[in-house]
Amino acid sequence: MKRLPIVGLVTAVTCWLSNQAAHAASPNDAKGLWLSGDKGAVIEFKDCADTAGALCATVVWDKDAGTPLDTCGLLIAKLKKYDDEAWRDGWVHDPRTKKNYKAAVRVNKDTLSLRAFIGAEILGETEEMSRVASLPGAACKSH
Repeated sequence: MKRLPIVGLVTAVTCWLSNQAAHAASPNDAKGLWLSGDKGAVIEFKDCADTAGALCATVVWDKDAGTPLDTCGLLIAKLKKYDDEAWRDGWVHDPRTKKNYKAAVRVNKDTLSLRAFIGAEILGETEEMSRVASLPGAACKSH
């Protein structure tokens, strides 16, 4: 009778581990459309046209389109390598402050976490974005 709880525990741990492996992050998880945390823009993450193997992010919808705050078409991130379940070795641009920062991007299911930092990643700030299937309005016009 004492073996039954141990067998159950081993089975539960084995199922949990196999489930974790099935959900392991991949470089392609970040690709697609992501609604910014403030819901004011949609960012498209995709392969960079000018750098093989890198990930770029561009504003493809902006609620402020046509105003002085318009960020349509702005390249806001370029990350050169995928390592340890995150895109790294690149930069992110904050259009509000007009500053560039080091960056790391991680995806957990339908949430993308973009961490901007100076120096050590642990001292940075994270914006969480939600995956969207389509744009909430008209796409940005080319500038």
